[in-house]
Amino acid sequence: MLALVQRVSRARVVVDGATTGQIGAGLLVLVCAEQGDTEAQADKLLAKLLKLRIFSDAQGKMNLSVQDLDGAGTQGGLLIVSQFTLAADTSGGNRPSFTNAAAPADGRRLYEHFVAKARAAHPVVQTGVFAADMQVELVNDGPVTIPLRVAPVL
Repeated sequence: MLALVQRVSRARVVVDGATTGQIGAGLLVLVCAEQGDTEAQADKLLAKLLKLRIFSDAQGKMNLSVQDLDGAGTQGGLLIVSQFTLAADTSGGNRPSFTNAAAPADGRRLYEHFVAKARAAHPVVQTGVFAADMQVELVNDGPVTIPLRVAPVL
């Protein structure tokens, strides 16, 4: 599985003119399941995401995770959005191929698993709508954008 993580001051997802998810400071997480991915990989990706130290501490160093913010008097949110286009392969030309992306049923299952586990582990979790045409608005803080990928769990 892979994710593109953006540290944000605020972010929201709009579907058909209605806001489906919105956070203040925290992480916008674009998540993609690839063929052959498992729940174990989703769990590993979430664990890495929750411990990723990309928020500033009192000295201004990126030393705090989104979970550390809760202990610092601020609740950092997670806005989790499915994005199969992260699996794009552009090596064959100018038109991306998405053959590496999981089939829609598998992608939905892994996305829903990831979101459920995130909600169990973190107090502020919002989402987009799987397979919907979404508009994602964000203010990237920094900017800080980090790609995450987890290999199969053996």
